[in-house]
Amino acid sequence: MPASPSTARAINDRLALGLLQQEGPLTAGQLKQLTGLSRPTVADLVERLTSAGLITVVGESGEQRRGPNARLYGIVADQAHLAALDVRTGGVFVLVSDLVGRVLAEASVPIGGETGTGPAVEQAVAAVERTVKEAGAVGRLHTVGIGAPGLIDPSTGDLRDSGGLPEWHRSLAAALQERLPGARVTVENETNLAALAEQREGAARDRDTFVLLWLGHGVGAAVVLDGTLRRGASGGTGEIGFLPVPGTASLPSARDCDGGFHSLAGAAAISSLAAECGLPVPAPMDGPGAAVVIREAVAELTEDKAVHPGADRPAGPGAVHPGAEPFVGSGGAGAVRSAERFLHRLADRIAVGAASVVAVLDPGCVVLGGEAGQAGGPVLAGLVEERLRQMSPLLTEVRASTLGGAAVLRGALLTARDRAQDELFAPPDRN
Repeated sequence: MPASPSTARAINDRLALGLLQQEGPLTAGQLKQLTGLSRPTVADLVERLTSAGLITVVGESGEQRRGPNARLYGIVADQAHLAALDVRTGGVFVLVSDLVGRVLAEASVPIGGETGTGPAVEQAVAAVERTVKEAGAVGRLHTVGIGAPGLIDPSTGDLRDSGGLPEWHRSLAAALQERLPGARVTVENETNLAALAEQREGAARDRDTFVLLWLGHGVGAAVVLDGTLRRGASGGTGEIGFLPVPGTASLPSARDCDGGFHSLAGAAAISSLAAECGLPVPAPMDGPGAAVVIREAVAELTEDKAVHPGADRPAGPGAVHPGAEPFVGSGGAGAVRSAERFLHRLADRIAVGAASVVAVLDPGCVVLGGEAGQAGGPVLAGLVEERLRQMSPLLTEVRASTLGGAAVLRGALLTARDRAQDELFAPPDRN
């Protein structure tokens, strides 16, 4: 059954708005070329979207031709503003952007572990309000996207009570909704948001199916199958920190992931492993701290290989090739061997969790996300991929995140932008 005229107009309008969002300002001629629509149809939709206040002339194309230069049309960016929050155990990161995602203001606020729920919530909400004011968005904040650790109840959209996480996390969304009554407030699991960002703008842009393995303060996973984020019956898809694995002293419980994969690959476990291998360990050892250790270990090996490009690297964890010339990096042979041993053993641990996911889902691609995953880069990703080839018959590419810890905030912003545009870009002509 052919679409009605109003439905066809709505489809064409959303197509044009999507292109303007993705490509930036375009001329009517470029819209015609990209959409495949006729010139009169493009002229009609441009007039319709301009009258609705959704797009406006933002300049002229640089192409010289007979008559005036073609007008460039762009989305009215200040029609609405967006806020994104990355809620961590020890604080919150905030940014405010316009409708096309241009960041106008940002801030970070540490919140100590001894801070009570009420004061912690007040600090976080006040930070959002200050950032909104700095961005000039007071009274025009349309949507707030929040990324937080823990489970999201699929029936309510709220954070569920989770052991080990601060109580103020669960109170923040309601407090923001009360203080910013005109805004829509949404909450999503942090790892899911990171996967969305990696799929849109990062390491998984060419993948419809992949798993993001988050490596930061804790561990987690996000599953994207056929282009769709999978949350599970209770919102718990990807709670891989609770995965029972060999090599731990106990089993995880319903309230505590100690003894699960978290105990092998979380920041505290990375800290202990680095110390065992003789590497310096920063304090505190959180996600960024783990990233420092991994980045320095990778740099040690990278520098060493640059000095000795023809040297064969042994395959086993921490092994030294018999008769090979001593490796001398910035810290000498001992530092190089320590870095190598650390990265090989870390790859062994990460592969244990990744292999379980691969065996069940066969995603074809695993992205090592979070601060630690990004810090490991192609070196750590390559070591994990090598181990997966030995552990599983399922061919799996392992990639390093290109967004790292920033992926959560970026994913929260993308989610907020999607929601705002779904409402603001609704067909202006419903008749």
